Amino acid sequence: MNHLPDPIRTQLTSFGARLKELRTEQGWTLEQLASRSGLSKPFLSRLESGDRQASIAAALTLARIFKVSLDFLFESPLASEPCLVIRAEDAVTRRANGLTYAALSNPDRLLSLQPMLVTVPADRAGNEHFQHEGEEWIHVLTGRLTLSLAGDTYDLDPGDSAHFDSRLPHRLIPRGGRDVKVIVVASPSGRTSGAPVRPARRPGLPRP
Repeated sequence: MNHLPDPIRTQLTSFGARLKELRTEQGWTLEQLASRSGLSKPFLSRLESGDRQASIAAALTLARIFKVSLDFLFESPLASEPCLVIRAEDAVTRRANGLTYAALSNPDRLLSLQPMLVTVPADRAGNEHFQHEGEEWIHVLTGRLTLSLAGDTYDLDPGDSAHFDSRLPHRLIPRGGRDVKVIVVASPSGRTSGAPVRPARRPGLPRP
C-alpha cells in the first residue's frame, strides 16, 4: 500500500472502516460474513484493514448484503463525525510554491472550507501570482505581509485579515525581512465577482 497515492490510501482505509462498522453492527464474525458473501475470510480481513481494494463485484455484493448503497459503503466515517480535532503534533508540514504549510483539517472531508497554517519565508523567491476557483480569507499571526491582488497591494500587520476572490491573481509577499505566519482559509466555491478564471489547482494545496 505504500506506493499508492494518499487519496487512494485514504479511500481504502475509509472503506475498510465502514465495512468493519457494518459487520460489527450486525454482530457477525468475519467467518459469518464470508459465508454470506461468498468472499474469503482473508480477503475480507484485508479489505477491513485497508490493505486490499474491493472489486466492483465485491463492493456490489457487500452493499447488497448490508442493504446499503455503494455511496454509503464508500463514504468516509469522518464525514459523519460532529467534530474533527487536529492535534498540534499530528499536523504534517509540507512545502509548495515557496511556502511551508500544514493543513488544519482533513482535506478528504466533504467540507467547503480548507484551513491551513502557512509560513511565508522572508526569502521567498519569484513573483508568480496564483488564481483558483472560490474565495480565500487570510489572517496574519506574526510578521508583516503585503497581499498583491489583481494589480493592487494591501499591507497587513499582525491581527489584520483580508477576504478576497481567489480567481483574481494574488500572491503573499513578506515585509520587513522576517518570516510571516498566516492562517489561510480557502473555499473552492462561493460567490465570486466574475473575474477571469484559470484552471483550478488541487484543493488543499497552498496557492497564495
